[in-house]
Amino acid sequence: MNTLALGPSWLDPDYLLNTFGLPGLLLIVFAESGLLIGFFLPGDSLLFTTGLLVTTGDLKYPLWLVCTLVALAAIIGDQVGYLFGRKVGPSLFKRPDSRLFKQENVEKAHDFFEKYGPKSLVLARFVPIVRTFTPIIAGVSRMNYRSFITYNIIGGILWGVGVTLLGAMLGKIDFVHAHIELILILIVLISVVPIVIEVLRARSKSKKAAREQQDGDGGPSAGGSPSSGGRGRHAKR
Repeated sequence: MNTLALGPSWLDPDYLLNTFGLPGLLLIVFAESGLLIGFFLPGDSLLFTTGLLVTTGDLKYPLWLVCTLVALAAIIGDQVGYLFGRKVGPSLFKRPDSRLFKQENVEKAHDFFEKYGPKSLVLARFVPIVRTFTPIIAGVSRMNYRSFITYNIIGGILWGVGVTLLGAMLGKIDFVHAHIELILILIVLISVVPIVIEVLRARSKSKKAAREQQDGDGGPSAGGSPSSGGRGRHAKR
């Protein structure tokens, strides 16, 4: 089965699975779940394609085994990210930008974690980039370890097993199988919607804050004129 490469050929889910098989899939899921260098990997489309290939027989592993191993890789990846965050701590926010590291990604994950609390570990699984940095931010914030483990397991199962099963179920539909490239594009577009919403919301907040600051800067000077004028008239008397 040939799919449309969503970017470089080495990031195409079909190419990755045909080249590296199940071990490569597990390594990618692990890296995207908690390693800083894994944020660009195609997690959602890769899991969906995996389920589809298992259904069609192109990936010759039992579906239950694939789902179990994917969930474990996702959970262990988040665990590593959490421990890394606890060890690195606040210095992560001082790290300079590089080709594979952007402070903007850390700040987005931090805002996401602050907004949703512990359940962000579940929600972030379905948001590219954010899912890589959220467990690290949880470690930096020294989130209660028992709570982290609980939400980590829930998120890893819902994402890893859920998206893979979705690909397996929809892969049985002839239309989906015949238009897999369009389906993968749709998955990528849906997965980036939360990021777009957060970016637009952040821009709206920054514009609002800028307007409030301008109004605040104009207030004192405007208020000072009558006062100074009053003192002048009083002096004349």
